[in-house]
Amino acid sequence: MGNTVLKKGLKEINSMKDYYKSFLTENVPPGAIFSAKTALCSITAYKSGKVLFQGKGGMEEAAKWGNPEPSGSENKLQKSGTSALPPNLPSMSVIGSDEVGTGDYFGPITVCAAYARSSDLALLKELGVQDSKNLKDDRIIEIAKQLVTFLPYSLLTLKNEKYNELQKSGMSQGKMKGLLHNQAIQHLLNKIAPEEPEAILIDQFAQKEVYYNYLKGQPTIVRDRVYFSTKAEGIHLAVAAASMIARYAFVQRFDALSKEAGFIIPKGAGAQVDIAAAKLIKSKGAECLNEFVKLHFANTDKAMKLSKK
Repeated sequence: MGNTVLKKGLKEINSMKDYYKSFLTENVPPGAIFSAKTALCSITAYKSGKVLFQGKGGMEEAAKWGNPEPSGSENKLQKSGTSALPPNLPSMSVIGSDEVGTGDYFGPITVCAAYARSSDLALLKELGVQDSKNLKDDRIIEIAKQLVTFLPYSLLTLKNEKYNELQKSGMSQGKMKGLLHNQAIQHLLNKIAPEEPEAILIDQFAQKEVYYNYLKGQPTIVRDRVYFSTKAEGIHLAVAAASMIARYAFVQRFDALSKEAGFIIPKGAGAQVDIAAAKLIKSKGAECLNEFVKLHFANTDKAMKLSKK
């Protein structure tokens, strides 16, 4: 079990607390501002500014908020593999790649790579393309429906049945995301060829070295002009657009699952999804969960217990 530590200011820690509000725990260690537990890791933020990520998914979760401050040989290794972003990146023609659904118990993971030429940027701003975390789903869908009519993109959906099969075989969620991003980007490069983007920006969920380690053995690995950054939706509109299209596809699949379930399925991984999963078990049997949820989440055990009451 690895530990990853970030150093953050109080304002960002409060933002993190709000982000993890569905996962907050009642037991907060002395000196801590909050403690949360997701399906893949535990997060504890301290008044000192240190934020500790523990568990097999800790490094990937921490990467959403920034890079850890390693020391010694580890620091030298990470510096050697880190590429600074081009100073004019926000105005370049870029393929942006992002994913949605990794922290949701119900529903699939969707990954989208979208190509925004420099000539598209003014229109994207006019349409309202921005960090999707700032918008509600109905607004995201409204914008995404316009984006797919003119923006080159590649969308991949990893349904729950396949996700559970891969996870049971020993594949981590991080590796699944890495494979999906690489494949979506390759598909999009083929689609826009012979045109080439000036850069490719991936919303960072793992260190660069870890990402490429996930891809070992793949027939094609996209490396040329590839950059990684946390909060990449705020750096280039291509990533923001990709996130919106991915969210649109995620919501569509979620709605389909709700129809199949016979009731509206909640998003996230909080207590409300435990109740919904228990309801599903009672009406369709536990074997149906494979189609609806990510089975290895702790919510499965909670739902099974609730269904027996």
